[in-house]
Amino acid sequence: MFENYEKFKKDVLALTKIDLNSYKEKQMKRRIDTLIGKTAAKTYDQYVSLLKTDKNVLEQFVNFLTINVSEFYRNADQWQILDKKVIPELVKKFGKNLKIWSAACSTGDEPYSLVMALSKHIPMNQIHIIATDIDKQVLEKARVGLYNEKSIANVPEEFKKKYFNKIGASYQISDEIKKRVEFKEHNLLRDPYPTGCDMIVCRNVVIYFTDDAKQEIYVKFNQALKNEGILFIGSTEQIMNYKELNYERSSSFFFIKGAK
Repeated sequence: MFENYEKFKKDVLALTKIDLNSYKEKQMKRRIDTLIGKTAAKTYDQYVSLLKTDKNVLEQFVNFLTINVSEFYRNADQWQILDKKVIPELVKKFGKNLKIWSAACSTGDEPYSLVMALSKHIPMNQIHIIATDIDKQVLEKARVGLYNEKSIANVPEEFKKKYFNKIGASYQISDEIKKRVEFKEHNLLRDPYPTGCDMIVCRNVVIYFTDDAKQEIYVKFNQALKNEGILFIGSTEQIMNYKELNYERSSSFFFIKGAK
């Protein structure tokens, strides 16, 4: 067993700006210890030295910490609600120049899915998604836009044909879709949030955080939304105290900002 995890957390914060105190400790420590066990490091201090001197080890560590499980149109039934109900309501309330933030966007599957979903309701040249993630590596992958067959399995056939080019065993998303997404590095627990958002999409991410961190994030999302803006969360998540946080429930995974 590795000793002095408290000091390790402080070292990681100083080095990466990632606060491990905001993650569920038992789960995260187990994952980190497994990763360190694959290196020559025998202690946390030795591993921190590796992080400081080996760029590849540092990138691997950050990539390992940020859980990147993503796919296009994940939980397809929720995207049906988005298409049939949520987007039309947003356009009716706020017009077609919507400000949409895909938070913790991972490899880009989600913001690119949003562009395709919006394209049924809004001219392509009016669509602009801000997509953020803490992990530089996944943002680089997102900008390349190359995916395997499993990742795009839920994409509607019309969009697969229209917006993906097959390259070997992979599929690359078209430049037409890429142009509509602006990728930026962002830490949900440290950095300022965008303001005046009509919709925020953050799915299957906050489950890895402590209850206090979750609360803080949902409060900040609420502040980042316009009145009656929408928060779209993942199927693994619940906001039990949504009324206290100034949300109204639209449907299972869609919450409307209240008027407070």
